[in-house]
Amino acid sequence: MYSQVEHPAGGYKKLFETVEELSSPVTAHVTGRVPTWLRGSLLRCGPGLFEVGAEPFYHLFDGQALLHKFDFKEGHVTYHRRFVRTDAYVRAMTEKRIVITEFGTYAYPDPCKNIFSRFFSYFKGVEVTDNALVNVYPIGEDYYACTETNFITRINPETLETIKQVDLCKYISVNGATAHPHIENDGTVYNIGNCFGKNFALAYNIIRIPPLQADKEDPINKSEVVVQFPCSDRFKPSYVHSFGLTANYIVFVETPVKINLFKFLSSWSLWGANYMDCFESNETMGVWLHVAEKKKGRLLNIKYRTSAFNLFHHINTYEDNGFLIVDLCTWKGFEFVYNYLYLANLRANWDEVKRQAEKAPQPEARRYVLPLTIDKANTGKNLVTLPYTTATATLRSDETIWLEPEVIFSGPRHAFEFPQINYKKYCGKPYTYTYGLGLNHFVPDKLCKLNVKTKETWVWQEPDSYPSEPIFVSHPDALEEDDGVVLSIVISPGVGPKPAYLLILSAKDMSEVARAEVEVNIPVTFHGLFKRA
Repeated sequence: MYSQVEHPAGGYKKLFETVEELSSPVTAHVTGRVPTWLRGSLLRCGPGLFEVGAEPFYHLFDGQALLHKFDFKEGHVTYHRRFVRTDAYVRAMTEKRIVITEFGTYAYPDPCKNIFSRFFSYFKGVEVTDNALVNVYPIGEDYYACTETNFITRINPETLETIKQVDLCKYISVNGATAHPHIENDGTVYNIGNCFGKNFALAYNIIRIPPLQADKEDPINKSEVVVQFPCSDRFKPSYVHSFGLTANYIVFVETPVKINLFKFLSSWSLWGANYMDCFESNETMGVWLHVAEKKKGRLLNIKYRTSAFNLFHHINTYEDNGFLIVDLCTWKGFEFVYNYLYLANLRANWDEVKRQAEKAPQPEARRYVLPLTIDKANTGKNLVTLPYTTATATLRSDETIWLEPEVIFSGPRHAFEFPQINYKKYCGKPYTYTYGLGLNHFVPDKLCKLNVKTKETWVWQEPDSYPSEPIFVSHPDALEEDDGVVLSIVISPGVGPKPAYLLILSAKDMSEVARAEVEVNIPVTFHGLFKRA
């Protein structure tokens, strides 16, 4: 079922072209038939402005946030987009230069400021970006665009107007938060972020934002810390992108990709580093997996360990007969992840992308199984008794549990990434299917469906076409897990007069149901959601 399409030298670069926002929605040209039950909006975030005047942004994660919306109503589709009016964007447009340092682009100081003012600004703290280009999610009745800092930006999901910036540090003890919170069916939001604990020690806080209550008070005002996970290194927190959540447990995977806080705090203002310069690796630590009871906020005193890998996205986590099943999209080797981050540099060329990808370790989707009950009498034995997995968990004499995974997906130089499931019904529960974006030499060129039990795959792919993260939308009367459609924005710069379209696939076999073409280019988008009407 797997095919490989070699990319043209520059076609994928359309993903990184600056575009203009739209003054009003445009009508898309539909081929095929949009299901009449599909009513609502696909909201997506990504970069849309890749330079300010003569100053370029150097990294994919630096382009200024653009919010996209495809509306579905009675078989018709419209497309709209607007830039998020973050401080980073407004100040850049006002001063006609890059004002705030981003992930891979350093903002040079105002030439009117001398070296002494730069030095003293160091003692005032680091100016953190609010460039909300990564994801959008609901809190109560409101919607927020976000990145991975302490700032989230409230937006109007109907008009795409920016309403206000919110600093989470004013409400809860975190110095930042991931762009991948968990949203429970009642509206409760869970997220994780780094924080400074006692004596300047670092930790990771799980925060809970309750659903909207009868008093209609903003739920963010009622945020609380549920549990605090310890950090393996006092001054070097691990990069955190996502975490696992079930009805009873929270799972945090602490990887060896570290953020050097000394470098972050000292070099930022004095010699012009950016976020990416502060990353380093400690692969000798391997990977530590931490588990806490969700309702009691109590850490389990079990030391789960495994060999080093790096992680962006959890696929799903669930409980089964005394075990936690943790499914992950993993990347081997810090050099590989760093090259991935580097090659997202907008100035990299395709030949360099291919050279780095060919020598990189192969990414995998893996299943880890964590036993929740430990008997010291079983030292030296595999504790996993589930019949459907080859993953192992061995109790060692030092009382650590050594985990070996089951590989559930591995492709030749392909990564199964940006995983999505039937989230509303199966998040934190046993499941069968996940949908993902296939990265070929770091470039998105296919959409995949994976049966995590049988490892069977289904693939959608067209030449010179670059899809985005697939979003699963369940049929309102669905009886089966995969009864619904998959939505993805596809960029096709060399195929026809319309350079982009919204693709609708059958979630059962990944066959095309319809596409809604627009006459404007759409740059890369990272994450988003489907908001039902």
